[in-house]
Amino acid sequence: MNFQRGKQNNEPEINLIPMIDVLLVILIFLVVTTTYSKFAELEINLPEANTEEVNKNVEKPNSIDITVNSVGDYTINREPIKSSSIESLRDALQSAAKNLSDPFIIIDADAKATHQSVITVMEAARLAGYNKITFTTETHGAH
Repeated sequence: MNFQRGKQNNEPEINLIPMIDVLLVILIFLVVTTTYSKFAELEINLPEANTEEVNKNVEKPNSIDITVNSVGDYTINREPIKSSSIESLRDALQSAAKNLSDPFIIIDADAKATHQSVITVMEAARLAGYNKITFTTETHGAH
């Protein structure tokens, strides 16, 4: 016996429109308040290597050539350096510079040389008072 003849069964329904409105407001709030300052601080100008410039700068009388191989050994003007400490590299740079006024330091590092070994050379040059530092690159021309 069904005593609820005149009463219809209504399924409860969830109204999604207010929930969508709230989510859109939260999304707009997050987009407006998000800052991208870290990306703005990373403006990097990548170095360029031109074949003509490399050929012009091969013979520089006012330069010191430093080579760093893949295992971290150093040579200054093709003379091996026994110690790889910053102080010994600084002293070797100063003795190689002799009476050169503000020489160019040309770092020729192997592609597999550690980042620390290159930074050590740069720090030694800074301690020696030499601010003109450049790197040699291998240019691949179109064949």
